[in-house]
Formats: sequence, C-alpha cells, structure tokens
Amino acid sequence: MKINQPVTWAGFLITIVGSILFSTKAIIVKVAFANTSMDALTLLMLRMTFSLPFYLGAIWFARQENLTPLTARQWMGVVGLGVFGYYLSSLFDFIGLQYVTAGLERLILFLYPTFAVFINAFVFKQPVVRTQKVALLLTYTGIAIAYFGELHIGDMGNPHFIWGSFLIFLCSITYSIYIVGSGRMIPTVGVTRFTAYAMLSSTAGVFAHFAFGGGSWQLLKEAGTHIWYGILLAVVATVLPTFLLSNGMKRIGSNNVAIISAIGPVSTIIQAHFVLGEKIFPAQIAGTLLVIIGVVLIGWKRK
Repeated sequence: MKINQPVTWAGFLITIVGSILFSTKAIIVKVAFANTSMDALTLLMLRMTFSLPFYLGAIWFARQENLTPLTARQWMGVVGLGVFGYYLSSLFDFIGLQYVTAGLERLILFLYPTFAVFINAFVFKQPVVRTQKVALLLTYTGIAIAYFGELHIGDMGNPHFIWGSFLIFLCSITYSIYIVGSGRMIPTVGVTRFTAYAMLSSTAGVFAHFAFGGGSWQLLKEAGTHIWYGILLAVVATVLPTFLLSNGMKRIGSNNVAIISAIGPVSTIIQAHFVLGEKIFPAQIAGTLLVIIGVVLIGWKRK
C-alpha cells in the first residue's frame, strides 16, 4: 500500500462515506447516554459484541486468499495494536463522551495525525519539516480556541469537563499509535486480515475488562431493551467505516485518506447540532477550521 497515490472517484467516495459514518459514533453514544441507564463500559461491550460476527466473517474471507501465515512478531504487533491501540482508545472515548460535547470530542480526537507526527519523529527518527511545524501550530491553536469557547458557553459548570477532555486526549494518543502501527503492518499482513485480527483483539480486551474489571451484568441485562444502540454502533459507526477507510487507504493512499477525513469534525458538529441540540458558536467554527487546515497540511506534506 503506497502512501501517495492518485485519487480516484471510487477511493474518494469510499473514504468520505467512511469518515462520515465514523463521525456518527459520538452522536449515537450521546443519545444512548441520554435515553438509557447504560454506562460507558456496558455500551462499549454491546458495540463490540455486535461487531464480532463481522470480524469473524472477515477472517474467513481472508483465509480464502491463501496468504502467508503470520509470524510470531506479526501476531504480537496485530494483537498489541488491537488491545493497546483500539481497545484503550475506545474505552477512553466512551468514558470521556459522558462529560464533553460530541463536537468537542471529535475535534480533540482529530488531533491523532499530529501525534502520529510526534511518534514518527521520536520513535522512527523522521524529521519534522517546516510545513509540519506550521501545521502543528495551527492545529493546537485551533483546539485551544474551540476548547476555551466551550468553557465560555457554560461547560465551566460541569465538574468533569476537564477530566472528560483529558480522556478524549488520551484516546487521540492511543488511536494515533494504532494508526501508525497499522500503516506499517498492513502492507505485509494484508488489510482485511490486519483489521479483523486487530478488532478481535480489541473485542477480547473489552470482554475481559467487563468480566474482570467491574462491568455490571445487571446493566447488560437491562440493555437488552436498547440493543439497537449497540447494533448501530457496531454496524454503522464501527464495522462499515473501518473497512471503508482501510479500503480507501488501499485505493488512494494514507495521505489522501487523512486529507479527505477532515470532513469528520464538520460532520459531527452538524449532526450534534441537529440531533443533540448542541450549539454552534464562532470560537468552535474558528477552531475547527484551524484544526482541519493543520491536519490537511500534515497529510499533504507527509512523505
């Protein structure tokens, strides 16, 4: 899978649909919190439970391709990224969404390309070029403007606002680890096989956390009347966008996917306004534009 590839119409449409579907996740979670008694871990458990059959099916299809068996090192990489990347980022995200707006969550989460720059710089010794430095400055300035705008319109009265923001920040960091690692493993492991095994590892992490880490079986029983939230999160906001964006990377390259995915925060803010009644205010618009410009620059100039 090449990093820089020409953009085809098929690749563009697949990527933009995947990005918009991903942006529905925060909306579904916020609606579920508002209308049910489910906590973050129970909702995450439902999401991964209904995702499981799709990933098992993907493994079956991957085995039909007669790919080279994974080495022990590759297994460690896939499982490690699934558990410490996707599982942790999902957990931080769902808990954080209890305390911050969907629009701010998506904006903070969208910092992950900047963390990918830092990981590549400090771990893989890739130099940070001038354009990337400008992009980082724009991105974090935009986050600061939007964040303090949220405080100004009333979230100062939310005692858990800063804690929720910090958890989403951690989610962005762990997700960037998953993205950097997947970009290095997919060319050798295969896109379908990597996605399926990584997601199964993540699912195992969620199940173990629920079973041994204090998950409420009573809440899970009560959630039986609200399984549609789990199904929507699994199919619409997890499985479909996961495979669409992976296919987009295969067709047009990770740089182009990073640029086109800038539609994500805008999509979330618009959905949050009409579905959740969240306010759209000038500081949020200005901050979002700066973040998008910064992320696009990072994707455009990455080598």
